[in-house]
Amino acid sequence: MPMRYTAFLGFDQIAAGPLPEVYAACLAQDGAMIFDPETGRVVDIDPRFPPAADLPRPGRPKLGVVPREITLLPRHWDWLATQPGGASVALRKLVEEASRSPKAQQRARRDAAYRFATALVGNAPGYEEAMRALYAGQADDFTAHTEAWPADVRAELERMTAEAF
Repeated sequence: MPMRYTAFLGFDQIAAGPLPEVYAACLAQDGAMIFDPETGRVVDIDPRFPPAADLPRPGRPKLGVVPREITLLPRHWDWLATQPGGASVALRKLVEEASRSPKAQQRARRDAAYRFATALVGNAPGYEEAMRALYAGQADDFTAHTEAWPADVRAELERMTAEAF
């Protein structure tokens, strides 16, 4: 199932669905923003390379490995050195396991809703109170503080926060 993206023009949702369809719906809409509901971030698309559902994807996919530096205590390095596959494999496994925990997933959903709300209604009445309620896990208060917000924004936030409380 393709990922569902949403596009907004002001406070109105103008499209939702797979990225190529949403992008196509936004072409004639100056100022439209496409959101990734998994992260709440605005999707930046280079018009020279528009998304297409039917593009062949030959060869191996790029893994996206990014080398960075981390600082660990000597005992941590010692433990990592004893792990099958080495330090990188062990660290990737630990990060994957931690990111799949219910608490981490709940936090990710709240962060996505926060980013989305900030982009569209960051100056709306009740915004700060709603964000405090979101992170405090107070669903009823969150709903109360967002009640006066535009209907399309509220509906998208309801979808994004369905499992955040």
